Amino acid sequence: MRLIWRYVRPWRWYVAAVMAIKLMGTGTELLIPYVLEHLLDHVVPRAESAWTVAAWGAVMLALTGITRMLNVTANRMSVRVAKEGTFGIRRDLFHTALNLSGRQMDQVGLPSLISRMTSDTYNVQNFIRMIQTMGIRAPIMLLGGIAITLTMDTGLAMILCIMAPVMTALVSFVSWKGIPLYDEVQRRMDVLVRLMRESITGIRVVRALSKEPYEQRRYGEANTRMARQEVKASVIMSLPGPIVTLFLNIGLTLVVLIGAQRVNDGQTAPGVILAFLTYFNMILMGVMGLNRIFMMMSKANASANRIGEVIDMPEDLTPLPEAETVTAPSDDALIFDHVTFNYDAEADGESRGQFLGEGRQQCLKDISFRVPKGGSLGIIGATGSGKTSIINLLMRFYDPQEGHVFVDGKDVRAYDRDSLHRKFGVVFQNDAIFADSIRENVTFGREVSDEAMRRAAKDAMAMGFIEGYEDSYDHAAAIHGANFSGGQKQRLLIARALAANPEILILDDASSALDYRTDAELRRAIREHHGQATTVVIAQRVSSILAMDEILVMHDGEMIGRGTHEALMASCPVYRDIYRTQMSEEVG
Repeated sequence: MRLIWRYVRPWRWYVAAVMAIKLMGTGTELLIPYVLEHLLDHVVPRAESAWTVAAWGAVMLALTGITRMLNVTANRMSVRVAKEGTFGIRRDLFHTALNLSGRQMDQVGLPSLISRMTSDTYNVQNFIRMIQTMGIRAPIMLLGGIAITLTMDTGLAMILCIMAPVMTALVSFVSWKGIPLYDEVQRRMDVLVRLMRESITGIRVVRALSKEPYEQRRYGEANTRMARQEVKASVIMSLPGPIVTLFLNIGLTLVVLIGAQRVNDGQTAPGVILAFLTYFNMILMGVMGLNRIFMMMSKANASANRIGEVIDMPEDLTPLPEAETVTAPSDDALIFDHVTFNYDAEADGESRGQFLGEGRQQCLKDISFRVPKGGSLGIIGATGSGKTSIINLLMRFYDPQEGHVFVDGKDVRAYDRDSLHRKFGVVFQNDAIFADSIRENVTFGREVSDEAMRRAAKDAMAMGFIEGYEDSYDHAAAIHGANFSGGQKQRLLIARALAANPEILILDDASSALDYRTDAELRRAIREHHGQATTVVIAQRVSSILAMDEILVMHDGEMIGRGTHEALMASCPVYRDIYRTQMSEEVG
């Protein structure tokens, strides 16, 4: 609950006003049965004219109108506090998510992060709204109803005084037991979101292989497990309701029986009994309101804890003072110095190494190389050999366990994140096209002129199809670029990387969907117009890296070959086999 208070605190005076208004509204509501009792027992018997009765009726009507006006005002104000508080939570949660390190992202997991930003914040918002109104109304209804009945008839009120503590204790105990159950509900929601995301993202594969029944079964099983847990939590949390109703009905029966006897004996007025029945209903609403509050509190507490786990994560991979880092004075743009790296072994098996495309707990073993400024490096190897891990370390999404990584002679740990990343233009595997215009996808919120944007599109071989649209660069891209072919998406992504004229250009399997001719023209355009940039190309096709100044051959996290194409053909059997296999296939 500390997290909720942290975001509601700036609105504390507004909350106090809401509670004060709600208190007044509940107070006037409690007066209505009291006025009714006075009207029946004291005004009607002594009234000399109908106008006196009508006047007291007008008082009841006025109290009803004031009650409604105060309650509506308080409810509207509470909605605003809930909206503003949750807005702050979502804003900071999103900001934190954008700044999580790769290790932290693997630890939380993308599906869990999505559910925390949606269902968890929704639970918190409902609780903030409810606690301001129901949190005042329910206890005042309960305690106020008991207090007023004590002034009317102490004997009858003792029935309520005996039952109220028992009912309140029962509600509190069950709610305390419900918190762990709702924690488990949210964890199962994470699994459900993950399965949904996987199925929707891979919908074409699912349909192509006719695996819709299989995916429906997987989703159905996860959905059933979550539903069962949610039913279990809801059943336990709803137990107080019937029990409380039973107690109150027993009390109500006793009030009617004992009250009738007291009226018959002349010890109690009939209006008191009628008022007691009304106050019993109010007390019932108060107890049920407390039950709802505790139920919502259990959900909100579980959700707030999950949100707080992310928001309160300490900033990872912060810049280190240069005095604590190693320097490498040289003219080299990129240096790997005996680097060994493993993904966090504590990360969830479902999310480990998933931050930027690695499919398993891949490692790098004693990797060393240098790339001079303006030079080029090609990296080739089988899937899972550690190629993308090199990029992750270059951009400091992770830190290595051993060795050092340098950019422009400076340890990457000494850079602040923005300064480091501004040096790079990157196309990752399975990179994202956003549902926005082509212009926004290429410029991506950076200060890129239209001239630079068009030049980047031309160099990326994308100008032809872009300007073929009637609205050209204002043409809308669908979610994930669904209205573009694979090759068109890759060319847009390359244009985005080139648009800011980066010092270091990284293309991670960025031309796999391009035909050989377009790929060759792309490489030629990059050499001619971006030759000053240091270029790193990760590729599955040998033809994409033949002209690189140096080529690394990766296998199971180890560098098994390094040199020019000619040198590797002479010294690296694995590279030679890859080249001969691919070239023969191309010729064939």
